[in-house]
Amino acid sequence: MTGQLPLRVVVERPPAGVAFRVQRGKWELLEPSASPGGSLSFDFTVRVVLAPGEPPNFLGEFAQGPRSSRFIYVNSGTSAGQHDSNWTRRAKLPLTKISAALVKGVIADPGSVLEARIEGVGRDGGPACATVPLLDGGWVKKESK
Repeated sequence: MTGQLPLRVVVERPPAGVAFRVQRGKWELLEPSASPGGSLSFDFTVRVVLAPGEPPNFLGEFAQGPRSSRFIYVNSGTSAGQHDSNWTRRAKLPLTKISAALVKGVIADPGSVLEARIEGVGRDGGPACATVPLLDGGWVKKESK
């Protein structure tokens, strides 16, 4: 089975004055789709292939990395196109914990989206970077808004 999987990434409490963008392909950047209550929200779609007995295979311009360890990049500072920033960072949101059952549930419900939330600030007080922990238990099926 192959399908389109709607994803939403929410950056909670990003540091003031620092731009964040989701990376598309090697160089393109996705603007936030919403900024509710001090958070940034990014909505986009990845292709997914489900084969019996195998983990989901995420494809398309937002899915980064090798098949066995795909992830989404959330860039900040100069990596997000903010040329006057003191920061140059990328946060990795792993896709590896997304189950085939969760993918099927979201694809079967056109009013839903698979959402991940991250903290915008890292341990050093700057923008989140490296592989970041996902809040609220990881990727969660939500109603699309």
